[in-house]
Amino acid sequence: THHRSSFRRTPTAHPPPTMGDLLVALYRLEDLKTSPSGIVIRRPFAAEKHEVATWVDERFGTGWRGEAEIALSQVPPTCFLALDEEKRLLGFACYDSSWKGFFGPTGVEESARGRGIGTALARRALSAMREAGYAYAVIGASGADEFYRATFGAQPIVDSDPGPYEGRLQSK
Repeated sequence: THHRSSFRRTPTAHPPPTMGDLLVALYRLEDLKTSPSGIVIRRPFAAEKHEVATWVDERFGTGWRGEAEIALSQVPPTCFLALDEEKRLLGFACYDSSWKGFFGPTGVEESARGRGIGTALARRALSAMREAGYAYAVIGASGADEFYRATFGAQPIVDSDPGPYEGRLQSK
């Protein structure tokens, strides 16, 4: 998630696995455009903006909705959707929505998790970042550091907590 605490840690040689941001070397990644059987990964259409934003809000909250709306407003959108064979939305992945070069937010419908959809969405979004000319992607405070390390070779960015999220408005 993109929630940050106000805790500031001292830089260490081996930062804790769940604190701070991660860096992915996009130029080292192999083909990133595969998806699970029966799942279509594509960019959203402009007419789908409000429906997608509402879906994100209902499942992941207003913070991610705001970031998704930024990604959905770009031309082309800096967001990808995962749809099943009945064209139902199962997940999304955005980039360049908080800051240039940042991957996320990304999320998958709870009932669809464990099928490789999140991995496929991340692969497609990171591939789009590489195609746009980025050499690296920053994954901000993911909460899934081990996944990103194992799947994409992500490395921790030392002393990146709270990073650019410091000073963010807090909901009551």
